[in-house]
This record gives sequence, structure tokens and C-alpha cells, in this order.
Amino acid sequence: MPVERRQGKSATAEVSPSPPPPRQEDAQRDALARELLATAEALEAAGKEPVSPGVAGYDVRVRIRDGETPVFGPGRLTLLRAIDATGSISAAARRMNMSYRRAWLLVEAMNHEFREPLVTRHIGGVSGGGAQLTPFAQNLVAHYDTLIKEIRSLLDAHVPTFDAYLKEGNAVDPDDE
Repeated sequence: MPVERRQGKSATAEVSPSPPPPRQEDAQRDALARELLATAEALEAAGKEPVSPGVAGYDVRVRIRDGETPVFGPGRLTLLRAIDATGSISAAARRMNMSYRRAWLLVEAMNHEFREPLVTRHIGGVSGGGAQLTPFAQNLVAHYDTLIKEIRSLLDAHVPTFDAYLKEGNAVDPDDE
């Protein structure tokens, strides 16, 4: 039994030491993660203007499935864009505040779930290793972006109807239209 339990808690409260100041690498990683998150949110909201209170809005998250298995969506799209921007799975993982193993496993899964690989890897050497999106992946990303834009366009047409239901929204009754 630990000494503290045998003797009971002391009458004075122990002050826990404050956490060490963040290291520069941690601060840089956090800044990059925030930047990537903001970029991902901006890409997801592309074409969608900021909505003020009393105005209806929506969120869209489209996931492509193979049967019941999700194979592509916003998270994997963000990883592919990070790989494309950095030229490296490792750098992309750092940007997303994700472990290299997790990023590597996601790339492996995507490469096996589609009829063609999405990411090619180059083993290190004099010029170092790297990764890049295949033309197949670039087409997939472009088609996914088009799908999201078309869905948003359809939803935009219905926002005024839902706006009328909001407390501070448009005073026109949507059932009268």
C-alpha cells in the first residue's frame, strides 16, 4: 500500500507543478494544425456565405461508401490535400496533428479501396522520400468538389423556406407559398 494511503492525506494541499511551457515545435505544430483546420473548414464552406442569427443555414458532410464501408469523405479529402500541399505523408500528418501511422494507414486503405491508387510514395534517398497524388486521385477530388458544390446549390434554393421557420427569420409563412 502506498505511504500516502497508509498515513492518510495531509492537512496541507499539495500544489501540483505547473506544466512546462510549450516547446517551440509544439507551438508550431499547433499553429499548423489550426491553419489546416481553418483551411478545411473554409474549403467545406466554399461558396457558402457566413450566416447571421435569424437566417437559416446548413452543414453538409458527404461520405462516399462502398456498401456500408465509408471510403471517402471530408477527413480523407483533407489528408489528400495536405499530402498534395506538402509532398509528404509525414508532413501532412504533422500538419493535421495526426500520427504518421494513422496517416499511413489511411493512405494504404484508400489505395486498396479504389480501383487505382490515390497516393504514390517514393522511398527516401539522396533527395529524400515523398508522396504525391495520382491523376486518379486528382480526378476523384475534383468530382467530389463538384458534388459538394451541386449539393450546396440545391440546398441554397431551400434556405429561404427554412429561414421562415426561425424565430427571428423572415415573417412570411412558408406554408402560404
